[in-house]
Amino acid sequence: MHPFIQFHFCPKCGSSHFVIHNEKSKQCQDCGFVYYFNPSAATVAVILNDKQELLVCRRGKEPAKGTLDLPGGFSDCYESSEAGVAREVMEETGLQVTHTEFLFSLPNTYLYSDFLVHTVDSFFRCTVTEWEQARAMDDAAELLWIPLDNLRPEDFGLESVRKGIEKLLEKQP
Repeated sequence: MHPFIQFHFCPKCGSSHFVIHNEKSKQCQDCGFVYYFNPSAATVAVILNDKQELLVCRRGKEPAKGTLDLPGGFSDCYESSEAGVAREVMEETGLQVTHTEFLFSLPNTYLYSDFLVHTVDSFFRCTVTEWEQARAMDDAAELLWIPLDNLRPEDFGLESVRKGIEKLLEKQP
């Protein structure tokens, strides 16, 4: 489903004459404003301890409550993806990120408040201090350290994270 159908009024002037302009945008017939529908930036943290175990969260909230996930979330306005992933890791695990390395990105959709948000999820390998001090916080109900060979992509509730786990496992020797 394209996000066009979720927007009926011009965000600039409020007119209901907000019509499809092209395959990526809508235009207001009253004030001329053109709005391009672009995905939101989101981040995903890949954190390994010295035993080559991956830090995994159990989701405490919908969507996909109770399934496995990786720390991460939406980047805030005026925040880089690197700063966003570090903030999300701190909020969800209490761990401080000291270094980030971009791995790859994947498109995703995220249902929030009955609104389908299109995202681009950027995956980062994150180095943290004192990984043994990790604790579940914010929307993480539980934290687990799972050996890479015990990871099962089907246990992850969000599609892009599931695909990201598959990509990570493909790169393992």
